[in-house]
Amino acid sequence: MKTLTPKERYAIERHKMPEQDPQERNQNFLEVNLGYTAELAIEEADRCIRCKKPLCIAGCPVSINIPEFIIKVSEGDFLEAAKIIKQDNALPAVCGRVCPQEEQCEQACIVGKKHKPVGIGYLERFVADYEREHFPGVQEITVPKTGKKVAIVGSGPAGLSAANDLIHMGHEVTVFEALHEFGGVLVYGIPEFRLPKEIVRFEIENLEKLGVVFVANAVIGQSMTIDELMDEEGFDAVFVGVGAGLPWFMGLPGENNIGVYSANEFLTRINLMKAYKFPDYDSPMLDIKDKNVAVFGGGNTAMDAVRTAKRLGAKSANIVYRRSEVEMPARIEEVHHAKEEGINFDILTSPLEFIANEEGWLQKMRLMRMELGEPDASGRRRPVPIEGSEFEVLVDIVVIAIGNGSNPLIQKTTPDIQTSKRGTIVVDENTMKTTKKGVFAGGDIVTGGATVILAMGAGRKAAAAIDKYITTGVWEETESEAEAVE
Repeated sequence: MKTLTPKERYAIERHKMPEQDPQERNQNFLEVNLGYTAELAIEEADRCIRCKKPLCIAGCPVSINIPEFIIKVSEGDFLEAAKIIKQDNALPAVCGRVCPQEEQCEQACIVGKKHKPVGIGYLERFVADYEREHFPGVQEITVPKTGKKVAIVGSGPAGLSAANDLIHMGHEVTVFEALHEFGGVLVYGIPEFRLPKEIVRFEIENLEKLGVVFVANAVIGQSMTIDELMDEEGFDAVFVGVGAGLPWFMGLPGENNIGVYSANEFLTRINLMKAYKFPDYDSPMLDIKDKNVAVFGGGNTAMDAVRTAKRLGAKSANIVYRRSEVEMPARIEEVHHAKEEGINFDILTSPLEFIANEEGWLQKMRLMRMELGEPDASGRRRPVPIEGSEFEVLVDIVVIAIGNGSNPLIQKTTPDIQTSKRGTIVVDENTMKTTKKGVFAGGDIVTGGATVILAMGAGRKAAAAIDKYITTGVWEETESEAEAVE
């Protein structure tokens, strides 16, 4: 280990992530961030001051031992660093790319109080990529098989995290996915230029090598119910991690016009069904080349959609957001990248109507300007319409990216699983137990749309509780169940 003093460590500037040139990357789907070299990673790891009471661990939703893995990076022992991370995070290559570290571990970094925080996310990504390239195997499972069977519904980050923990505990694990490819939002919601599909496939293949069984095109709640999984298929427990895939619309006139998409459909067609390679792949998208595209929303999904449109040749690719840029929930890096790539930001602007021609094709939209009032329930200043500020803009394609709700399929066919007014599944926050015996849930189906790492944390918490339940046979009432009895 190097014997640098804290002062010497503070003096090292944070290393910028190497990137594709903006004017090249906005025309391709190759990854924007190119990753650290080994030399850059070691130098960045040297910025860590080895605090006695590191706050970064508490800032991580899965409590990775961040100081220990960074020390190993500093020593050049990258495989040992990967081993440390994987004790708590099954998908470091994913999290190193898409997690909002600036709001979590890096926000808590002591170095960041006076200087820029240590690039924890960049280092996590480097370590995971190094392991994938130099040690593409899997660690053997040493615990004996229990003979217990667990069904995972949904192959997104919550389901994959739960599956990884449960298979290492010796249980039989089967993952059911409604779509034809595994990975959930990691493959249908996040574009290739932010998260290459090969990384997700690599993690899926590793789980398969460990013995996890993956079943595609299985719409649980329709092709088979939760009760049938347990009563007829013999699963001892079920984890529901189906995400929040029901798109929200704004309820405005003209939303049914041709050319108005939900972000779900837009990104799923392009990311998962490879519409950007039509006609090599048979899922066409409206021709975007030389068209005017407007994306409504200010989150990461909106950034993904508008940057995708730009790559598909849009004449203009615009974010339309009713608040100011300060209130945007998207990652700062994503907003920065979008601006570099030529995305236009029309802030403090809200839609009123989408107008089509006689054949039903979107032609223009009517908008109005907004100003910020007092904070609302979200803590952000509420947008207030400016009277008389209406105006019209020509537009060919609109993408609505204002959030998602819960798909009601499972709840409709399993009425004894309690849900909230928002349609999310109610769980005990300590164990992720639902009100139905043997059924657990986690991720966006519980919280609503949130981050990948929070979903993974829920999957891990559920796996621990599932293991306890199927090992002991004891099902303790959740607070919701106790209240129902009373």
